[in-house]
Amino acid sequence: MATVLSRRLSTALAMCWLICTQALAQSGPPALSAAEREAALKAIATAFEEQYVFPEMRPRIVEHLKNAERTGRYTTDDPLVFAERVTEDLKSVGRDKHLFLSFDPAGYAIATRGADGDGGEEALWQRLAVREHHGLTEMKVLGGNVRYLRISRFDWLGDRTGAAYDEAMQFLKDGDAVIIDIRGNGGGAHSAVRYLVSHFMDADVLEMTFLEGSATPSQSRTLDRLPAGRLKGMPLYVLIDLSSASAAEAFAYDVQQFKLGELIGSKTVGAANNNRLLPIAPNFVLSVSYGRPVHPISNTNWEGVGVTPSIAASPAQALEVAHSLALKRLSEKEDVSAENLADYSWAKVAADARLNPVTFKPGRLQALAGRYGANTVEFRDGTLWLTRADREPARLSPMTADGLFAVERVDSVRVRLTGKAMELLRVGVAKVQVLPRG
Repeated sequence: MATVLSRRLSTALAMCWLICTQALAQSGPPALSAAEREAALKAIATAFEEQYVFPEMRPRIVEHLKNAERTGRYTTDDPLVFAERVTEDLKSVGRDKHLFLSFDPAGYAIATRGADGDGGEEALWQRLAVREHHGLTEMKVLGGNVRYLRISRFDWLGDRTGAAYDEAMQFLKDGDAVIIDIRGNGGGAHSAVRYLVSHFMDADVLEMTFLEGSATPSQSRTLDRLPAGRLKGMPLYVLIDLSSASAAEAFAYDVQQFKLGELIGSKTVGAANNNRLLPIAPNFVLSVSYGRPVHPISNTNWEGVGVTPSIAASPAQALEVAHSLALKRLSEKEDVSAENLADYSWAKVAADARLNPVTFKPGRLQALAGRYGANTVEFRDGTLWLTRADREPARLSPMTADGLFAVERVDSVRVRLTGKAMELLRVGVAKVQVLPRG
């Protein structure tokens, strides 16, 4: 019977699969014998008979595999082809995004070591999490004090990951609005999802129930102790796409069902079930769903349907859409100060310019070149360059059709060129400085 590898290793094994695939592309996989095929199919059938999340589906999947074997569908000595055909059949019957078989000698070795209890897979997982900062790969302040956090994967190493999240949450807490980017996030540990979503909710709220066969259902409830404090009421925007899967979808689903914020982008994968990775000799890794989550609001989950965004946007522009919308809504608040309003307005012009780029024909740019007071605007390399006293030349990028330009490396100053004058605009300064041409 196949032994179990913790589902926490799915991302690490995916990296091993990539390495293995690259190696196989150079040397080719060893031939798969008839006896090995038969043993592998028997182990796969046993895994589904004993562990698959939906008992009523177990005999259907096993019978389908046996029928395919009898027809000769799996009669191949190429393990890659064998794994591909088994995967196709598992998905066609189970309609489950977590079902697959992969030919993966490196992953199989890790799974086997883990089954023997030497902890090799745990060390690999820890190394991956630490080297990528527990999946918290990017934090930055966008215009208008909108705080951005990129989560590439939901890693969880207990207190070590919790401390990394505490720092990230404190960073977000000081913002006027928050954007969390989980585009391309393939999932990870639900413990990380619970820790993250707890910051936007009250304590001890039922967040998810997990069902596993005849076992007593287990609950995930929001946490009470959060060192960074809560961010309840913070304007929240979450970026999703067709590569957001599993645990990433769990977070997006929480945001949607609990009405914590806006989802911006495109529909997610639709992989909700909890899976285990099992070593199948020789050198295969089988993913089997053993449990499923049930959300307390919808009484279901996102398996097979994905999570639908509240605001559709192309993945490439989702960030700009979210940033522009956040600034618009911040500007519309009744208690917004004049200082913050000016800050939001300034930042929104830049966000909208990235969302809807403006281009000028070379002839129009050339016509704007000239000397404006102590400043010189030159046309070269197909663009305009601004030279100011004691400053390095800076590229001018068009922002609006009426001749407003951003100054490279200097967000606090913008230039509007009318052909007759240069208008210098400075953030937070209402008065515009006008410099006549030449």
